[in-house]
Amino acid sequence: MKKSNIIMLIAALLPLGLFLFPLWNITLEAPQYPIPLGMNIHINDFADAHPHDIKNINLMNHYVGMKYIPDAIPEFKIFPIGIIISTIIGLLIAFKGNYKWFLGWFILMVVLSTAGIYDFYLWEHDYGHNLDPKAIMKFTNPDGTVMGFQPPLFGTKHILNFTAHSYPRLGAYLLGFGIFTSLIAYFIGKKQVKKV
Repeated sequence: MKKSNIIMLIAALLPLGLFLFPLWNITLEAPQYPIPLGMNIHINDFADAHPHDIKNINLMNHYVGMKYIPDAIPEFKIFPIGIIISTIIGLLIAFKGNYKWFLGWFILMVVLSTAGIYDFYLWEHDYGHNLDPKAIMKFTNPDGTVMGFQPPLFGTKHILNFTAHSYPRLGAYLLGFGIFTSLIAYFIGKKQVKKV
């Protein structure tokens, strides 16, 4: 097996780390919470960063009319299937394909990852802006519009007396490294062909 194919094999397997490690983490800091509230987003569910965090986030968000963080959303069924299928494709390419197919897998994974990030943004936007008009507490912006509570897609954002942090976790890094590794496999494979 050529060196480039071995590297492609590793690239195809790395995204499976999403089934073992969190993809993303959102943390909320506030004076009333000495230990910040947080949730880890896995490929197929949400999980507490500390015991009862999601329950506490839901109780707090209820007052401003935000939806409850659901136990399951459609993406939690779609994403695992997408990763498994793309891994199988990557393995087939590693064993049977040439270096040009490595680039195809790289492009496929970039497109799928971009779509996933965009979907995450849409979910966050709906979660933070589609508020219950009958909410107990209502906040408005200086211009009179209803205030949104959308957490940041990436980075840190101040929302009232909360500081929200949103950053990738180990699962996302393994996915990203796998995608990048397939590009390395492509260039190594291209170099190997030129030497022949």
